[in-house]
Amino acid sequence: MNIELLRALCETPGVPGHEERVRDLIRKEVEPYVDHIEVDAMGSLLCRRDAKTKDAKRVMLLCHMDEIGFLVSHITDKGFLYLQPVGGFDARNLFSRRVLVCTDNGDFKGVMNPAGKPVHIASVEERKKLPEPHEFMVDLGLGAKAADVVKIGDYVVMDEPLLELGDKVVSKALDNRVACWLGIETLKALGKDKGRDIEIHVAFTTQEEVGLRGARTAAYRIKPDIGLGIDVTLACDTPGVPDQDATTRQGKGFGLHVRDSSFIADKALVAEIEELAKAKSIPYQRTMLLAGGQDGAAAQQAAAGARAVGIVVGTRYVHTVTEMIDKGDLQAALDILVAYLDSH
Repeated sequence: MNIELLRALCETPGVPGHEERVRDLIRKEVEPYVDHIEVDAMGSLLCRRDAKTKDAKRVMLLCHMDEIGFLVSHITDKGFLYLQPVGGFDARNLFSRRVLVCTDNGDFKGVMNPAGKPVHIASVEERKKLPEPHEFMVDLGLGAKAADVVKIGDYVVMDEPLLELGDKVVSKALDNRVACWLGIETLKALGKDKGRDIEIHVAFTTQEEVGLRGARTAAYRIKPDIGLGIDVTLACDTPGVPDQDATTRQGKGFGLHVRDSSFIADKALVAEIEELAKAKSIPYQRTMLLAGGQDGAAAQQAAAGARAVGIVVGTRYVHTVTEMIDKGDLQAALDILVAYLDSH
């Protein structure tokens, strides 16, 4: 398993609307394995493997490149940066974080804290207050000079390395560099032969975390017959969560994503992939989400529509700097994608 590729993907910064560094990394990896590659107007990287015939069905894998982060919205006279989130944050996870501010002048390390009094001088009531994400600010240690190198609209990501912990991988951006890894490794596993009856599209999409935006335009462009939304999902198999809310359990295989608030998967396609997983002894688990969405919905609803399903990897502590996956689940997701594409 190519963990170093996953490390490079996760540690390369890229928030919604600013995915170019991740895109450049992916492009270098996949160019030898595709027949056509382009960047669309939204910044998504569209990769195509041609079929034997011109009228072949189109199968599209959608893998979003963006991670949740922030954009600089204000710089005070003293050089403190105020931010607007791009993506969903739980403010409880934002206290005392190290961050990277990405600018045209280079990347600058900083620290994130909420505005307000420290514990030593705060009242009891003030200590109870939970700030909103937009109330946090970044200190670069540059004072007023920060305004010389940072401008409004520059972006901010968490500054944390990828870790391997036994059979687990931990990173701040597994959502959704996991899918980018799967898209790349799937293309590599398929090799360079042109013996398939389907036209394979792997779209590395932009701005998913703010509303599936890149996937919508990419899917409308490609007009797939089948859409596979590649993403993470919740693995709440941890203390404090009722069994019925676990969503997935780590170590039990890839997630066959049946439903969330953005789409309901095609029933026949779910059954087909389920039977294939059984035949190939690839561990899997059916999964549903009460809320949330993923790029498979954009493929399903583009133009005249497509059959769609999600292939997902259960992830603990989603949208934090400690997102955690199981290596076996990641391998199972890769195995089913390759098996499905090879079966056509």
